[in-house]
Amino acid sequence: MFTRKDFVSLGDYDQIGRALLNLTREGKLIRLGYGLYTKARKNRITGLPMIAAKGGFDQVAKESLNLLGVKWQPGIAEQNYNAGVTTQIPINTQVLINDRFNRIIGTDKFKLEVQRN
Repeated sequence: MFTRKDFVSLGDYDQIGRALLNLTREGKLIRLGYGLYTKARKNRITGLPMIAAKGGFDQVAKESLNLLGVKWQPGIAEQNYNAGVTTQIPINTQVLINDRFNRIIGTDKFKLEVQRN
């Protein structure tokens, strides 16, 4: 998980953008949002790039919030599951955010759902 700002010392804004775009096209990176990228690996079945993190999109989305300095907590469905209130496993990644946050974090298949208090 990294941001575009991590590469400022290596070149100017346009050069970094071109390099990240080329790596995304090659399937080595996946873009998660404005300036957010994560490593990718090829899916054994389809051959298409997928998120390389063991925890998948859930892990990467929460790491990106930490990287951006956003204070968050698990969503209500995840809190209920962890507390044993329900046995339904939350499917979508949901988080509670109290601060101002107006970014879209996601891929073509997954989106981070933001709940407000």
